[in-house]
Amino acid sequence: MSKTLFDKVWDSHVVQHIENGPDVLFIDRHLVHEVTSPVAFLGLKNRGINVLYPERTFATADHNTPTRNQHLPVKDKLSANQLKALEENSKAHGIPYWGLGHEKNGIVHVIGPENGITVPGATIVCGDSHTSTHGAFGAIAFGIGTSEVEMVLSTQCIMQPKPKSLRINIDGKLNKAVTPKDVALFIISKLTTSGATGYFAEYAGEVFRNMSMEGRMTVCNLSIEMGARGGMIAPDEKTFDYVKGREYAPKGADWDKAMSYWQTLYTEDDAVFDKEISFDASEIEPMITYGTNPGMGMGIQNDIPTADAVEGGAATYQKSLAYMAFNEGDAMIGKPIDFVFLGSCTNGRIEDFRAFASIIRGRQKADNVTAWLVPGSHRVEEAIKEEGILDILHDAGFELREPGCSACLAMNDDKIPAGKYAVSTSNRNFEGRQGPGARTLLASPLVAAAAAVTGKVTDPRELLELQEA
Repeated sequence: MSKTLFDKVWDSHVVQHIENGPDVLFIDRHLVHEVTSPVAFLGLKNRGINVLYPERTFATADHNTPTRNQHLPVKDKLSANQLKALEENSKAHGIPYWGLGHEKNGIVHVIGPENGITVPGATIVCGDSHTSTHGAFGAIAFGIGTSEVEMVLSTQCIMQPKPKSLRINIDGKLNKAVTPKDVALFIISKLTTSGATGYFAEYAGEVFRNMSMEGRMTVCNLSIEMGARGGMIAPDEKTFDYVKGREYAPKGADWDKAMSYWQTLYTEDDAVFDKEISFDASEIEPMITYGTNPGMGMGIQNDIPTADAVEGGAATYQKSLAYMAFNEGDAMIGKPIDFVFLGSCTNGRIEDFRAFASIIRGRQKADNVTAWLVPGSHRVEEAIKEEGILDILHDAGFELREPGCSACLAMNDDKIPAGKYAVSTSNRNFEGRQGPGARTLLASPLVAAAAAVTGKVTDPRELLELQEA
């Protein structure tokens, strides 16, 4: 029987199948951070057991770390305690730990690929929902809870029901200024935030084949926002070229052996998915959200839909618009904004900073805008400096902060004040996600840059056309 990419990777990692129950799945790579790991390590201590395969676990500090003055002691006591616990637990169990100031430190889903921890055909878990990012490499990657973190630490396995399979096809040529972030927000707007619940998605078609690895990571990162357990893209030469030579990637004969397996990781022609959806690339425009979940998005030139034009209850829809202080039929173009956030595991890589710089070059930050530009890792930070992007940012009146999750989830000092509007390249626009009362508009780095220099929601194509004139 022909198999999908998902079937091939999942089935090869099943240690035991429980009849009418979950599979016991072997986990190749386990990523941990300071927020969801302390209780898991405490569980091990209370049971008197050790981490089974410490060499398969990697620890970094990212979620509630400051993005300024990281060389100083962390002021927030809870954050400081969590960071100390992660450092001590990693040392006690022989786990690589990359804390604040370490050259490999950064957001967990940025440093995994950077260091070759993420490879095709692997199973990867982390106590963070956006672990789906790593699916860009043809890996099965998904977020887990704290009790499951303890399970993986102690057994290197996890019990999971096998999800159904979903393939999302997009062929054709993307319109001007349409980025991978726009592609993902478009898909979520069509499927809604629950449309892929119970499925593991494979992204296929010309659009995804043409994407860079960083673009594919952005798309897979947002899989969870349509309800999917995860998302993946079949590995190809781009994937292999990206992985080759990285620190934790296979070397020499091990590389040749790995490649012989990785090159089999594709969906066979006759394989059947539980569900298939197709879109035309020409349908996709630069996107922006207007509500309080990632599915409430639209082309930036459109008007906010009326309640009768969207799925779900009218009362819930009206509640969302009331929180945002928007009305049905409003145009998003021209709405004033207060903050811009460039960063997160969704859009905190070097390509995202290149895109942002392409808009702001030769322009100035709007006076009414506070901009937080946060690289996803120290390596991204170094690339920003080496490529001259930092000079472009400074010339335009912007500052670069230090790596971390930052305003994506506001577990640190980077909180959007109540009632203020933030154009954000992160992944969630829930009520209070970026700070109590904060109002979030999800968008691409290009849309964020356009807002940063105009002080309002602006179609980036307008600024690009001015540059080309």
